[in-house]
Amino acid sequence: MKYLFLVFLMNLLSQYAGKPLRRGGSYPKSFEDIKNEIAGYTDIAKAIIDLAVHGKAQNRSYERLAVFADTIGPRLSGSKNLDAAIKYMFSALQKDGLENVHLEPVKVPHWERGEEFAMMLEPRNQSIAILGLGNSVATPPEGITAEVIVVTSFDELHKRSQEAKGKIVVYNEPFISYGETVQYRVRGAVEAAKVGAVASLIRSITSFSIHSPHTGGQSYQPDVPQIPTACISVEDAEMMSRMSLRGTKIVVHLKMGAKTYPDSPSFNTVAEIVGSKYPEQIVLVSGHLDSWDVGQGAMDDGGGAFISWEALSLIKDLGLRPKRTLRLVLWTGEEQGGIGAKQYYQLHKENISNFDIVMESDEGTFKPSGLGFTGSAKAREIVKEIMTLLLPINATDVYDNADGTDIDYWMRDGVPGASLHNDISKYFWFHHSQGDMMTVQDPNQMNLCAAVWTVVSYVIADMEEMLPR
Repeated sequence: MKYLFLVFLMNLLSQYAGKPLRRGGSYPKSFEDIKNEIAGYTDIAKAIIDLAVHGKAQNRSYERLAVFADTIGPRLSGSKNLDAAIKYMFSALQKDGLENVHLEPVKVPHWERGEEFAMMLEPRNQSIAILGLGNSVATPPEGITAEVIVVTSFDELHKRSQEAKGKIVVYNEPFISYGETVQYRVRGAVEAAKVGAVASLIRSITSFSIHSPHTGGQSYQPDVPQIPTACISVEDAEMMSRMSLRGTKIVVHLKMGAKTYPDSPSFNTVAEIVGSKYPEQIVLVSGHLDSWDVGQGAMDDGGGAFISWEALSLIKDLGLRPKRTLRLVLWTGEEQGGIGAKQYYQLHKENISNFDIVMESDEGTFKPSGLGFTGSAKAREIVKEIMTLLLPINATDVYDNADGTDIDYWMRDGVPGASLHNDISKYFWFHHSQGDMMTVQDPNQMNLCAAVWTVVSYVIADMEEMLPR
């Protein structure tokens, strides 16, 4: 009898070799079981959509954001405005009745642009619209007056390196895509300095312009001289390019009063709905609270931060409590390269096995079409099934690769990640510019984005099994 039992046990073990046990010692669900489990959330998904899009929460995320953006304004890393924004949100999340509202201290860069202007002196006097780039050094107090060389690529710059020495390099690079073209903003100063230029002015990284410069981050290299660098409008870059091609001499006077200070204390802002069954397991939804120092930071990333807050509010309003903890994180220092998020990751990575999914909305909250997703093939199939619950608002697609500076640390270590996929056809028109104001935001589209964010985060947090890695 004992022999027969051993044979039975060995057969059973070989059948499930390499397959993780579920909690309670039962075996992983089949995909058919998971599909049935997800279908069981149809009514809850409908209730979330109805509340967000048609019910008493309609336009709430937009209205909350409008008050916040109008009250605080732009929120540059290290600024008093960012400090005020964090205090504002800490209080607002507490008043909303969320749980474990707290601040987690981090250090963030502190750079200020100061006064800045540019003037074309030859062939005629013409004011040039500029925005200094993050971490740029200042010009001397008297400014820099120099002849301009206009190039369309790094290759052209290096071919004409002998001409560039002592000049201001103007990049008039064509916009291909943000991901491809942004290298000119990030590396433009370094490449210009390598050939002896005294400053660089970079055509703004946008496909559309109304004489509006767009700021953003840039990086120096330790072994290359640091020169002042700013973005200029598409119109001014093209004007100087036309002049240059005609053989016209161009002289520009540039003055920038930028300063870099020691790193400043800041905080990631956190709130939760604590899980009912597996409270130690986390579904994280997020956006970043900081912005550049122009416009209001309403689109980048006020919208993403506020639909993430809205996800917890909607779940609380419906009296729901998922099995896992739903955690909201409003990041600080994202625009400087995910500085706050990196420190959060260092603090919490020892619990990485308990992070079910990390979600970030940081590319607009326009009309949603679905999610970008990074994870295993099995996890992707489960997420695709969850997205069918969003058929009533036609936002069911799952695209390759989640995108989010703040969640990259986790995704690189194998945690599934998701980002909101929405119509970004006009996103870079306003990105990092004075045009990033509440006027860009649409309450109906934010309602739909909040519904997508809430359905996905709630269902993943409440399913019996974590997403497979």
